[in-house]
Amino acid sequence: MEKKFYCSHFSTVTFLFISFEIFSSNMSMAQKMAPIPVRIGLVLDMNNYLGEMGLNCISMALSDFYATHDHYKTRLLLVNRDSKGDVVGAAAAAVDLMKNVEVQAIIGPLYSVQANFMINLGDKTQVPIITFSATSPSLSSIRTPYFIRATLNDSSQVQATSAIIQAFGWREVVLIYMDNEFGEGIIPYLTDALERVNARVSYRSVIPSLATDDQIVAELYKLMTMQTRVFILHIMISLGSRIFTKAKELGMMSEEYVWIITDGMTNELKSMDPLVIESMLGVIGVKPYIPKTKELDFFTIRYKKMLQQNNPTVLSPDLNIFGLWAYDATVALAMAVEEARLTDDRLQKENNSRNSTDLEALGKSRTGPKLVHALSRTAFGGLAGNFQLVDGQLQSPPYEIVNVVGPGVRVIGYWTKENGIVKELNVTDSETNTYFNSKTSLGSTIWPGDKTSPPKGWVNPTNGKKLRIGVPLKDGFTEFIRVTWNPDNSTEVTGHCIDVFDAVMAALPYAVPYEYIPFATSNHKNAGTHNDLVYQVYLRNYDAVAGDVTIVANRSQYVDFTLPFTESGVSMVVPIKDVKSKNAWAFLKPLTWELWLTSFCSFVFIGILIWILEHRINEDFRGPLWHQVGVVFWFAFSTMVFAHKERVISNLARIVLIIWFLMVLILTQSYTASLTSMLTVQKLQPTVIDVNELIRNREYVGYQEGSFVLGMLKIMKFDETRLLAYNSVEECNDLFSKGSGNGGISAAFDEIPYIELFLAKYCSKYTMVGPTYKTDGFAFVFPIGSPLVPDVSRAILYVTEGDKMVGIEKKWLGDKTKCPDSTNLLTSNNLGLESFWGLFLVVGVAAISAFIIHVIRFLHEHWHVIVDSNPESTILSKVMELLHRFDSRDLEAHTFKNTYLTDRYNTDGDAAERVITSSHENLQQTPSNFSQASPPPANSPASTVFSNQCHTEQNISMCKYFRKEEEHSTENARIKEEIVLPANTNGEQETSPSSI
Repeated sequence: MEKKFYCSHFSTVTFLFISFEIFSSNMSMAQKMAPIPVRIGLVLDMNNYLGEMGLNCISMALSDFYATHDHYKTRLLLVNRDSKGDVVGAAAAAVDLMKNVEVQAIIGPLYSVQANFMINLGDKTQVPIITFSATSPSLSSIRTPYFIRATLNDSSQVQATSAIIQAFGWREVVLIYMDNEFGEGIIPYLTDALERVNARVSYRSVIPSLATDDQIVAELYKLMTMQTRVFILHIMISLGSRIFTKAKELGMMSEEYVWIITDGMTNELKSMDPLVIESMLGVIGVKPYIPKTKELDFFTIRYKKMLQQNNPTVLSPDLNIFGLWAYDATVALAMAVEEARLTDDRLQKENNSRNSTDLEALGKSRTGPKLVHALSRTAFGGLAGNFQLVDGQLQSPPYEIVNVVGPGVRVIGYWTKENGIVKELNVTDSETNTYFNSKTSLGSTIWPGDKTSPPKGWVNPTNGKKLRIGVPLKDGFTEFIRVTWNPDNSTEVTGHCIDVFDAVMAALPYAVPYEYIPFATSNHKNAGTHNDLVYQVYLRNYDAVAGDVTIVANRSQYVDFTLPFTESGVSMVVPIKDVKSKNAWAFLKPLTWELWLTSFCSFVFIGILIWILEHRINEDFRGPLWHQVGVVFWFAFSTMVFAHKERVISNLARIVLIIWFLMVLILTQSYTASLTSMLTVQKLQPTVIDVNELIRNREYVGYQEGSFVLGMLKIMKFDETRLLAYNSVEECNDLFSKGSGNGGISAAFDEIPYIELFLAKYCSKYTMVGPTYKTDGFAFVFPIGSPLVPDVSRAILYVTEGDKMVGIEKKWLGDKTKCPDSTNLLTSNNLGLESFWGLFLVVGVAAISAFIIHVIRFLHEHWHVIVDSNPESTILSKVMELLHRFDSRDLEAHTFKNTYLTDRYNTDGDAAERVITSSHENLQQTPSNFSQASPPPANSPASTVFSNQCHTEQNISMCKYFRKEEEHSTENARIKEEIVLPANTNGEQETSPSSI
């Protein structure tokens, strides 16, 4: 029994011991495996739907995250504080969380106006401040690394907004924004973006965040009186809803208005009252693009279901992007806390006195730097898109461009940094470098007033403010500016410059009311020079100047000029005179000396070439030396009038002469025409062409009174006492008529527009000569920095390139085509070598080619002379032999081939016979031929044969000559040339062919 009891007692004790050990082990393991809580503060407005949505999304984010990451060793422990919707409440909540709860990070606040103080606290305590809804660009993360913006900076949307303005060509906009941190922060960035697309902000409408309906209506009435109808609103939804409701009541949602809202309202359109949405028909908005994913759809369904379970009877607003950013920020913080291995650490307190304030008693977080570093490295695909922080800020995604239509909104396009405005957002778009910025890239758009065509963006203003346009008062040259006073003291301003200014202002993409105010004294006299008028713009007495004001460097120091609308430059006008040639040597003037010299050399060259080609085969080009020289020059120059008598036998010479006759014909006809023009047509030349001649001779020179040309003439060293002023075209003509030294002038200097007007009236008496001194022409004057200057300059280009400018000039300055260009009268009639070098080139090529062919043929025929192997032959002897053969007749030529001479003598002294037979080709003989020939001896058989030949052949002239010689003297009838060759084997003597 005892043993049994003992055993039972032992077993019980053992069981209890083992159970205690197991319990102790489990307790220690439980303590070892428990997650580490990390305290995170929440500063939200619990009375605002945005605060409630943020809290719900944050709670769902933690639940979803740790459900899939249960192995994490850290857990975020949320400590919530209500900011009560104001700056003080948010600051008090942050101080409480840092001092009493000692949180490791704070999520919040909701609004930018609450964030500034909290950011400074976070920087002091090294506690990261993470916001998912404070978007003002003034809250810069660069100032402190402990401010994390898990939302988009408002400045990231300004390029998308300005791209819409540029796409539709609107040039002026009105900015409407709140007078707080949220509203004012974006304005500098938005203004700069608009300036980059050549749009300016004409007015800034600042509305108090707590404005009453009366204040809103008063501001809208002010906007109605302005000409600009393009409004960009950067307003929170609570104030924006009231503005659009009042705008609808005032008729400002009609077809002439353009309303563009930023993402401050666009992100929350689904949360607005349907009645307000209805009043916003035609509004354009931009908002960040949210990719459509299954995770987002599933979360949206869960979120709505949770709201219905918590408040079944309350209609809660839809989920928007701020809730998604709250969800993603919470997930990023949980991941960063785990990566930084944070513990439940306390803030490190500093030793402070008892009288220190709560702010001075705040400690510093030792884990803050690690947490900030971990957050900067965190990247994942969130519900709102890719989550990645750069310099403490969320990176900007593409933007959607939406259009409010009926009860909802419709996406009409997208904007990306890489491609600008596009209709569809494709992945391949970012791979191209094409940037689109056209309204055609947007889908169909409904505008206010239920219109489909975009408004022009401006109307004529009703506030009565007009630009004061100063105009100069001129006594002359009223074609440019003419001021007329009516009996009621009102003025009427007309002229070329005024018509151009009116056309330019009408071409602007917006209306600019203006009125002309003459620059005159109370008694309607000129109040000063053009320089004085320009200076009045600098003094703000005029808003602009329209007139014949030239762009000059010293004037540009005080005002801005538009692009010029007239020709530029200053030139000289002088009288013209008839300088018809009347001297004895006028016949030499049609050709320049270069052409005369070239023509003379060409004639001589052709004469020598023809002599070379014809000398061996043509009796006309043979004979004594000086006879041949005379023939060369006679033949060459007689071709000028086609009076040559010599026949040309060589085909090479004939080819050369055909081309030469063509050139001679063209040259002579051109000479005749030019000489006729010089002797008969009126030729006008300026009396003076050199400015230095005027200065050197101290001639009197004219200039327009009040013009800057006077200063130019002084700089050019003209004697000031020799400068005379004129006020009109007629006065200038009178001064020229008087002449220099008689109270008149020899030349006048003026700007080209005035000179053209002067010449249009007196084109037959004067001309414009000399260099043109560069100026930039007439332009319109505006104050320095005026936003109208670029727009007016573009409008000037539009007007001057069209037909309207031609009509204005013809109306005021006359038709320039009626007056011939005086510069045409000053051109020289001299013909130069440059007009005929082509002809000379053709003749030269033909002549040289013929010469080369002739030389080759001659050398080929006498090649045996060159290759003569006689050791006594030298180069000189061979050359002389070739020259001798060239000087002799070419008996192989067809001109000599059929002419033969037979002389026979018998041994006893009786004359055998001499027979001369002439071919039909050589009928026409010259006296030189006869000097070479010898008649047969009288009473000889040859004489009988010769006599018979005269009756049978056609060579009658030669026969007559021989008969005359026979009658004069029988003893003189002997052979003139006889060369007795060595006796042949028969003992007979032969006559050399060379004696023929």
